[in-house]
Amino acid sequence: MARAAARSRRRRGPRTTPDTRAIVAPPGALGGRYAPLTEGEIERIHDAALTVLERTGVEVQASEAREVFADAGAEVDTATDRVRLPRGLVEETIAAAPTEVHLAGRDPRHDLVLGGTRVYMGTGGAAVKVLDLDTGAARESTLADVARFGRLADALDNTHFYLRACVARDLPNELLDVNTFYASLANTTKHVTGNCFTVESLEEVLELATTIAGGEQALRERPLVSLVTSWTVSPLRFAPETTEVLTAAVRLGVPVFLSSAPQAGATSPAALAGTLVQLHAEELSGLTYTQLLRPGAPTVLGYVPSVSDLRTGNFVGGSPEFALMNAAVAQLGRRCGVPVYNSSGLSDAKVPDVQAGYEKALTGLAAALAGSNYIHHSVGFLESLLTVAYEAYVIDDDLNGSIMRMVRGIEVTDDTLSLDVIDEVCGPDGEGHYLGTAQSLALMNTEFYYPHTADRRTREDWEADGAPDLRERARLRARELLDTHRVQPFPDGVDDRLRDRFDLQLPPELAAAR
Repeated sequence: MARAAARSRRRRGPRTTPDTRAIVAPPGALGGRYAPLTEGEIERIHDAALTVLERTGVEVQASEAREVFADAGAEVDTATDRVRLPRGLVEETIAAAPTEVHLAGRDPRHDLVLGGTRVYMGTGGAAVKVLDLDTGAARESTLADVARFGRLADALDNTHFYLRACVARDLPNELLDVNTFYASLANTTKHVTGNCFTVESLEEVLELATTIAGGEQALRERPLVSLVTSWTVSPLRFAPETTEVLTAAVRLGVPVFLSSAPQAGATSPAALAGTLVQLHAEELSGLTYTQLLRPGAPTVLGYVPSVSDLRTGNFVGGSPEFALMNAAVAQLGRRCGVPVYNSSGLSDAKVPDVQAGYEKALTGLAAALAGSNYIHHSVGFLESLLTVAYEAYVIDDDLNGSIMRMVRGIEVTDDTLSLDVIDEVCGPDGEGHYLGTAQSLALMNTEFYYPHTADRRTREDWEADGAPDLRERARLRARELLDTHRVQPFPDGVDDRLRDRFDLQLPPELAAAR
């Protein structure tokens, strides 16, 4: 048993806690057991992506970015704004990129180390609607929702990071970024990811994070925030304004996610392999750019392949093709030795119903078993990313626990093969069952995942409790967590300093870190 326990500790990844839930479904468990692409297919897609960059190139308008590429030896066609990247240049910058990226939480127990096949699942998106927890009706999302979803993420064990779930529609654009990061950081001790629309707002967010971290050096050593930069517009075009923000973030040392999200059949080829080729080319062009700006810059490849329903042209989130591609990109990222950010948990359902459940399970399990490192969108989303729901956070966190248990896998050791236990139970003095054995008692809280919201009671007990369905149980749990969960506060005086410095709109009662 001691050898089995030691091996379990090694496989749990970079963080351990005494909580048995972190043993059963550990953050950072090692994935990579599912591989939709063969090694030969990975090489063909990688080679094809290099051909695209060398032959077709990427569109980069006249800008500092284009000058950076030109200075590095790329071919620039000023008549068409195409930049063609030599294979050798791309391969050199892949080799310069870090193989691991460290993301810190305010509480070090929630630190993440992205790389290899370590798997973390968390929130994401920019929903513009929320299913109201009291009425169940869809309404516009607000800054208060950003804070409350952050507090839920803090309370839920199988949600490993907080990428703001929705847009604060009640704020003007000039106040949006700093207020979103403040509301997030004040309501969770887990790592916070977001985006910034301008270089100026990025600088404000970094000043905010520096104050919370305790200084510039402290923030460099423990990056509490990271930045999603959707710097491409598929197919194969750099977005000028977002590229400026990406450039500033890289120079300031902020960990960045290179998010590119082509839709198969609309903004990328209908052939899934063709979408992977284009997406891989887009990601490699972004990686080349960040490493030319600052060799070793903490960069995560942000593959987010999606699908169009070719009958209607609509975005589709909960399809088997989405699941396949988001698993395949984990393999492409590992081919480059660079951490991978991708997506799961999307659904086209409008409420947390059976459709939502099977679509989220399909996409989440595929991405996690494939060994993606930072799987966002894994909790809360409905209506093809337009809507987020409090009760869906709870349901999907429960689902993530099951998924992470599957990622952890089955330990096969001399002890777990259980030969002596089988002999004891089946021998002449045995009980004929294993319920009372020392092994069952020892492993009951570490070998098995027990759902926190899914119902395993008898029908009689369930009916006696009013026969609530999963959505109603999740609503009750979400309300309870929002009412009772307490978030670790900022150090003394920090919140007052932040409110003196910035125009923060979150009411004090929603600033859990006061």
